[in-house]
Amino acid sequence: MSLALMSGLQKRFGKVGFIKPVGQQHIAVEDENGATIRVDKDCQVMKEYFKLDHVRYQDVSPVIIPRGYTTKYIDGAVDRADQESAIMKAFGTVSSASDAVLVEGTGHVGVGSVVELNNARAAALVGADVVLVANGGIGSAFDELEMNRKMFEQEGVAIRGVVLNKVKVDKLEKVREKMGKLLADRWGVPLLGVVPDLPFLGRATLEGLEQSLDATLVAGTKCRGLHYGQEDAFLITTGLRRYLRRCFQQREDLWRRPVFITHATRDDLLLGFLAHHQKKAVEQGGSVTGPTDWAGVMVLSVGASEMFPDLADHSDDREPLDYLIKMAVDTDAPVMITKLGTIDALDTITRFTAKHTIRDPGRIRAAIAHYEPQIDFDAMLNGT
Repeated sequence: MSLALMSGLQKRFGKVGFIKPVGQQHIAVEDENGATIRVDKDCQVMKEYFKLDHVRYQDVSPVIIPRGYTTKYIDGAVDRADQESAIMKAFGTVSSASDAVLVEGTGHVGVGSVVELNNARAAALVGADVVLVANGGIGSAFDELEMNRKMFEQEGVAIRGVVLNKVKVDKLEKVREKMGKLLADRWGVPLLGVVPDLPFLGRATLEGLEQSLDATLVAGTKCRGLHYGQEDAFLITTGLRRYLRRCFQQREDLWRRPVFITHATRDDLLLGFLAHHQKKAVEQGGSVTGPTDWAGVMVLSVGASEMFPDLADHSDDREPLDYLIKMAVDTDAPVMITKLGTIDALDTITRFTAKHTIRDPGRIRAAIAHYEPQIDFDAMLNGT
């Protein structure tokens, strides 16, 4: 949504600034003076993709909450006034250099409450009106929106409008009509957009899965930029014959990018995967990016799941067979190794929220193309 808003605002204003007052997931970047600083992940995407050269990295991400920050705040090692001062100072700098400023929240409105800096408070500090975004439907979406609205109301923050996200295609018109009426009658604000679901945008790159699993990709690096759906992740517990029959013979024309998860001691399954990969590689001439090209991945677990830990340590349980790993490297088959247990690895993948990164411009462009036309910018900017 923020990508689409920035794209639309840049078409309507000279210089558009950006700030994410409170960030959680953060990365190291090089600032304008060559120094390494940490900023929220989204800030790098916004600043570099939209070429926001008129704002500094140190101003677009004034407060980040790393691991341990909450404990320090509760113990008094972090001062509330310092947090608020950092945000107001950064916003003032960005605002003075911009014709309009897009301020991105973090999660739902209550995120950050534990350090007394939730989204409602952040909006109040910079004097911003708010566009609320909720996922699809009518009843549950409005219930969620109402709870969020109350927190903004408590801080004296005005709601500019609402956008409904990931709405089922066959429900678009009904949702548009009923939610539009609800918002107009109850809140007196417009429904700014109803965005149909586009599953591709929720798919992580192989690199993203690698990071979420804290895994090592030992082969198949050419697939790092490909996208894999959560619905394509499967825990393999059967024998080799059933695995080959169900996953390859029956589904060879249905699956392009399956993600198989099994334990590193299942040499038979890994060998079966490598054989199928080599077969497809020959058929595809080594290509993995074509519309029908196969690019499956094998995730090998060298750990035990948290719910059923090992009671004794055996080194043989922690390493896949060297010979098979060499085969993976020689054939460039996508194989990664994670310390997580198999069940934990599957759970991590299915719960993973794919983030946009500057290394995946294709998905950024797809998000903008999908979302921007759905937003009523005239209604959103009315009165500014």
